[in-house]
Amino acid sequence: MKLAGPILSKSLVAAIAIISIVAFLWPLLVGSASPDQSRVAQSTFMVLMPVLIGLMLVAVGSRELNSRQIAVLGVFIALNSVVRMLGAGTAGIETIFFLILIGGYALGTSFGYLVGAGSLLVSALLTGGFGPWLPFQMMAAGLLGFLAGALPHPRRRWAQLAWLSAFGLLGAYLYGGLMTMWNWPYLAGQGGALGYVPGASVFENLVRFFNFELVTGGLLWDTGRAVTTLVLLWLTAPALLATLSRVARRAGFENAK
Repeated sequence: MKLAGPILSKSLVAAIAIISIVAFLWPLLVGSASPDQSRVAQSTFMVLMPVLIGLMLVAVGSRELNSRQIAVLGVFIALNSVVRMLGAGTAGIETIFFLILIGGYALGTSFGYLVGAGSLLVSALLTGGFGPWLPFQMMAAGLLGFLAGALPHPRRRWAQLAWLSAFGLLGAYLYGGLMTMWNWPYLAGQGGALGYVPGASVFENLVRFFNFELVTGGLLWDTGRAVTTLVLLWLTAPALLATLSRVARRAGFENAK
C-alpha cells in the first residue's frame, strides 16, 4: 500500500506530460480543413491547462508531499521567477531554463514539472505577461523539467553535467518548436510553402513547419536560448547539483540516492 502513492503520482505525471505534448501537436492531428475545428481544438487545450496543473498537484500530494519538499518547491519557483527577469528575451536570451533543468534533474520529474509550470506562472504575475501563450509556456517549461528528471544519473559529476548540457541544447530547440507549433496555423495561415494544410500528412506539415522556422528566424532565436542555457548550466550546475543531492536525501525527493 505504501507504494500506491508514488506509483499513482508517477502515472499521473506521465499522463499529464503526454497530454501536454498532444496539446502542442494539435495542428498535426486535426484532419478537417474547417478553421472552426482548429479554434475548438485550441480552446479546448487552453481550458484543459488548469485541469492539468490540478492533476499535477494531486499527483504530488498522493505521495504525501512533506513540508520540506513544499518549502524547496516554493523557493525554486520564487527564485526562478526573479531570475527570469534578468533575461529580457532579446536575441533569444533566456535565463529561466537552467534552474528548471537542474531542479528536475536533481529532485525528480514531478518537481521538475511543477517548477517549470510554476515559474512561468509566477513570473507572469510579476511582469504582467498574461496572454493566450501563457498556458502553453507553462506546459512547455513543465515538460522540460519533467524530461530533465528522467535523464540518466551517472555517479560522476562531469557525466551528469554532460547529460544536462546535451539536454539543455536539445530542450532549448524543443521549447521553441513547441511554442511555435501550437499557433503556427494562425501565424502562417493555410497553404503556400510555409502555411499549415489541414488534413495533409504529418510529414508534409512538418516540412512546412520547418521551412516556417527557417524563414522567420525561429531557429536563430532558439539558438540564443540554447547558448544562454548552456553557459548558465556550466557556471552553476556543478555547485547546485552537489547541494541539491543533499537536499534530495533530507527531504525525500524521488531522485535522492
